[in-house]
Amino acid sequence: MPVPGWNHPVREAVLPGTPEGLGRLLEKVQNWAPYVDGLLLDDVAVVLDDHVPDEDEVAEHDQRLRGHLMRLENLAVASKVDQRDQEVAHLVERGRALRSQELPGDHAQAVGHIRRLAWTLNELLELLVKHQCLTDEP
Repeated sequence: MPVPGWNHPVREAVLPGTPEGLGRLLEKVQNWAPYVDGLLLDDVAVVLDDHVPDEDEVAEHDQRLRGHLMRLENLAVASKVDQRDQEVAHLVERGRALRSQELPGDHAQAVGHIRRLAWTLNELLELLVKHQCLTDEP
């Protein structure tokens, strides 16, 4: 709609990138989750608690912990802390190895697996806070 009193020519807008590229970017922004939030610590605490998760809970915890771990691994690599600290590099590799394993079918082994994920996640979080990749724990 023309604005009254506006007589200046306006050129047509030029989008930065293709419509498909902008669509992918929008999808990534909409699916973005912060590296650390209260859920991360809650998920770690639930898994490392004395309570043993039920069989139906294990798969859900596994998926959530894998997501948290992947985000922290990506942060460690992007900030190059893994190149400066061998312990961080070791935890990133351990996290990748754990994430590459399928969740065991046996309930006891599956609980052990998610607890290893949680311990790795917790240790990596502490080191990233120490290296100031994260300003503070949530």
